[in-house]
Amino acid sequence: MTEQPPSAALPPTGAAGPCRVTRLGLRDFRSYRALDVDVDAPLVALVGENGAGKTNVLEALSLFTAGRGLRRADLAAMAAHDGPGTFSVSVTLDTRWGGVRLGTGTERAPDGGLARRCRIDGETAGSPAAFAEYVRVVWLTPALDGLFTGTPGDRRRFLDRLVLAVDPAHGTRVNAFERALRSRNRVLEEHPRNTAWLDAIETELAELAVAVAAARRETVTRLAALILAARDDASPFPWGDLAIAGAFEDMAADRPAVEVEDLYRAHLAESRMRDRAAGRTLAGPQASDLTVRHGPKDTPAAECSTGEQKALLIGLVLAHARLVAAMSGLAPLVLLDEIAAHLDPRRRAALYGTLAALGSQVWMTGADPALFADLPTDAVRFAVTPGRLTPAAPAA
Repeated sequence: MTEQPPSAALPPTGAAGPCRVTRLGLRDFRSYRALDVDVDAPLVALVGENGAGKTNVLEALSLFTAGRGLRRADLAAMAAHDGPGTFSVSVTLDTRWGGVRLGTGTERAPDGGLARRCRIDGETAGSPAAFAEYVRVVWLTPALDGLFTGTPGDRRRFLDRLVLAVDPAHGTRVNAFERALRSRNRVLEEHPRNTAWLDAIETELAELAVAVAAARRETVTRLAALILAARDDASPFPWGDLAIAGAFEDMAADRPAVEVEDLYRAHLAESRMRDRAAGRTLAGPQASDLTVRHGPKDTPAAECSTGEQKALLIGLVLAHARLVAAMSGLAPLVLLDEIAAHLDPRRRAALYGTLAALGSQVWMTGADPALFADLPTDAVRFAVTPGRLTPAAPAA
């Protein structure tokens, strides 16, 4: 009997299955007019000068998950400047169910705009969320280097990306919650006396708020438990102590979901005039924050050195990859942009050893070939030049 792919809503238990890109095709995507490359390795290093197109490859791979990819770019921005204005990305995956072909890209809609299209083995899929049956993707980019000192909004987006990798429906809930927030804010501004309309919006908003907060809390709880179970104070990538902070989380602590909905709905009704004066809804999971502490030092991550923050972030993303594997049954693709540039030789060697043992296929970028000299022998390297990937030998 042929083993069938798991339901995204009910991830399988047991050891995570393999998921490896064996072929990548790009058409009119960013700097690539036409690219077809075969890959057969657990670790893939893309080496080239700044602006050569290394991150473009990672961005293409990141489109095989719900959301807008690792750059959060508009669809039009991903099309090649000198192309037709549309693009396509395809991969062949080696999975526990055999080979599977995934494709995504854009087509011209009847109104002249762009429409996203997704396909699985040539059959149309409803949205990128359907890819979660076959592949999960996690990533780390230089844009996240300031995560711990950035805004709470930056950390909420990062947290929602962590949740989305284990719960593909989370993006739909977050989008619906944000739409409900905008609706309430607009009604408060334009029709503040329409209590029936506000009651209806706030009922929906309370239900969505509880669902979004619960998904975030479950992921953080699971991730924190995984990190603590494997913590090693001597590791070059220190373990992090995670929590979600906010007035909504304080209110929801140890209460049934129905009770939290009632409490939040009552709070929204009482806060209408204050929120109208502020021009936004002040209380709710949209005001929560992900807090991270350097575990061995018991220090807020924001107060650590730049190097410590980078090491802490790497450790967090690698732990998340292990959580995704444990919860989904799929070893995720791991995309690491410019990962080794600011690591000392000890941490670099430790990173490659950790990645080799992760069980995932890992794609990395870097400008200096010497940064990848310590990769395991089964890794592959590609020299990246504008529009091309060429197999490269290890650095001497």
